[in-house]
Amino acid sequence: MSALIPVVVAYHSGYGHTARQASAVAEGAASVPGVRAGLRDVSTLDESLWEALAEAEAIVFGSPTYMGATSAVFQRFAEASAPVWAARGWQGKLAAGFTNSAGVNGNKDNALLSMTVLAAQHGMNWVPLGLVPGWIYSSGGSPEDLNRMGSFVGAMAQSPSDLGPDRSPSDADLRTARHLGEHVARTALRFVHGREAAAHPAVTA
Repeated sequence: MSALIPVVVAYHSGYGHTARQASAVAEGAASVPGVRAGLRDVSTLDESLWEALAEAEAIVFGSPTYMGATSAVFQRFAEASAPVWAARGWQGKLAAGFTNSAGVNGNKDNALLSMTVLAAQHGMNWVPLGLVPGWIYSSGGSPEDLNRMGSFVGAMAQSPSDLGPDRSPSDADLRTARHLGEHVARTALRFVHGREAAAHPAVTA
């Protein structure tokens, strides 16, 4: 297989913090040989967005958590995907997710779970974060730990409300986002190679 496997990060960012997280996810995915990562802002629902998502082997959804849920802009994108759902256009693709809020909790889990439901309705295969909890999970934890927010479903980040995107999310949260991108990319490689092997089984004597 010579073509690069496309992984698309489809996100909305209200103030720039989630955009930094999205860029980190894309960096992580692009660091895996054989993978091509792309960033798509879902606030623009144009044909190029839908074409990129149709081509992708994996879609990583991202949204800030506002009032305990994904943003209205992300939800508009989710609802606009109904024609894709009807045609089963994303059936069998990989999916993952990330979110950011000013609060350490902020009900970020609810935003991530809504992304898993969106993926499930499209018949996609969800890729979790794949990290054990860091920071206050144990007395020896540090705010610099990977997965300091202690999430399993996807990558979480926290950006204080009085800090701009030039200063947050934290390095630990951005490294966690990079891990998610790399994890999804490596899963996509195994997924595509396995699919190709199943389609062309080796002939044995």
